[in-house]
Amino acid sequence: MTELLDLCYDVLIRILEETDPSDLAACAQTSVGFNEFLKKNTRLYKAHYLKTFDDPRRRPEDPEPDWVAELKKAVRCQKILESGSNDVKRDEFEFVTTTALSLVATASTDQLGVSYNQQVLANLFESITQNRDAFMSRSSLYTRAGTINQKPAKDEEGRQLSAKLQCLFGITSTTGGRRSLQTHPYARSIVYDLRNYTDKNEWGPFRDDGSMRVDWEMLESIMIVLGYSSNLCCRRFLSRFRPPWTNPFEGVIPDRASILPPYPASLPNEIDVPLSLKDPYNVTGVWSRIVCFLDYNDLYHFNFSEEAMRWPSDQPRDPTVTEEAIRHIMMDIKVTSVEPAGPFDNPKLPVVSFAGKSRSVEASWDPNANSGIRGSVRLTPEGEVRWQTISVFHGGDERWRSDGIQVGGVRAQRGVIGTWFDKDFDPHGPAGPTAFWKISDNNLLDEDEDDELSPSFGNPQRRQSLEAQLERREDSHLIPTVLLTDPHGTATRPEPPPPDLVPASPHILLSKMKRNIVIFLIILILFILIALIAYLIYYLQTRMAVGGTASSGSDMTSVA
Repeated sequence: MTELLDLCYDVLIRILEETDPSDLAACAQTSVGFNEFLKKNTRLYKAHYLKTFDDPRRRPEDPEPDWVAELKKAVRCQKILESGSNDVKRDEFEFVTTTALSLVATASTDQLGVSYNQQVLANLFESITQNRDAFMSRSSLYTRAGTINQKPAKDEEGRQLSAKLQCLFGITSTTGGRRSLQTHPYARSIVYDLRNYTDKNEWGPFRDDGSMRVDWEMLESIMIVLGYSSNLCCRRFLSRFRPPWTNPFEGVIPDRASILPPYPASLPNEIDVPLSLKDPYNVTGVWSRIVCFLDYNDLYHFNFSEEAMRWPSDQPRDPTVTEEAIRHIMMDIKVTSVEPAGPFDNPKLPVVSFAGKSRSVEASWDPNANSGIRGSVRLTPEGEVRWQTISVFHGGDERWRSDGIQVGGVRAQRGVIGTWFDKDFDPHGPAGPTAFWKISDNNLLDEDEDDELSPSFGNPQRRQSLEAQLERREDSHLIPTVLLTDPHGTATRPEPPPPDLVPASPHILLSKMKRNIVIFLIILILFILIALIAYLIYYLQTRMAVGGTASSGSDMTSVA
């Protein structure tokens, strides 16, 4: 060991940089001298951290982290997740969940769209069932829906941590099918239990204590319900309306090049500054939305039947598999005002108001399908992004509200997940789950359509025109667009994907199908006509030949 420490400093550092991060602890235990050498060289820990994980400094002005502490924490978390001991995982539940959430919060994709944090965590949670059971199946939902290895955490904070990790991870295709079938009836009973919609949580996905902290357990149940119902829809429509949480940590890891600098303490007052430039949430554009609901008779029976009224107030209702309806909606909204945060809001970001149009894709006949929409976006006191909307119908009739949280933070592509309910907070309902996410930064509505609810927005010709515009937009696809940088550091946008990768809307698919059928029928008719003409020509030629032969025979007979 003396010979190793006698090496040139740069050579020794370079050798140690090539080791595995977990081997540094073993090296430190070999001798006092080696231990002191490692303690004094934070550069080594920094190199190992950046080689294995994402740089936690998302912005140039972010402070330098404690590389030694951060690397030790991340490596320890990784080792626990790789362990096969359920006892170790159970004892380290709080440490692993908080560390994993920290790694997600500091993750970002590079120029190639790669996030080391996402890769490490996705691999450890997706490929090891023990980890999902030990850390993402500890919410109160698993009191009844859990297996022998899925037990809720002992305290509320632990259950909330587990649900939050599950919400960020998502309901993936590899685990979502089995787990949705197992947990869906219990999650649905939570979402449609109107006792969970109170004045203290303002009928949104917040805890029922008046603190307005996010109720991650409710969001977890909402994601399960929406994901389950979406998977039952026609596969042809899933490309655009597929919930953006079917891949591990999908939509919650930002692109480093798109992370904004800190918002100024005071709003810019220049007259010529567009509202979109003042908007830190990137509201303006087209959003895809799904809404689920029970038939009101079923909802009322579930909550107010004689049996339901006798149900203990502190006990969750029985699981339900009552048939559920789903609507696919397109929202086209734009910013209308940007105001300073209010006294009960987080002062780090302003309050942004918006307005626009909302329409159903496959149920335009529904009187509740098409409407105007307005709302606001703000930060909650704990720093989560809160979206509130109100549906406005003809004559200014406000009918439905929604309240949700943008999972993943500001501008997260995961979108907003929450609840919808009656505008007057009617304790008898209706209410249910909803989610929406952005698919285009550009509006489709004409600039002169400023009326409350433009009639042209609902007619078929206008709808087809909007769909055609959306299909032509380069950024209307669900494939994430990553900002690249050239060698000079200039941000550039990559080429759009091939047309066959850009998902079309249901109306466009239907019109294309009709057009193809018409073309096929025309070709078929032409083919039949050609065949008939050919047959007619052949028939006439045959008759003429037969007639000629007959007349020749007659002539020969007469000659004889």
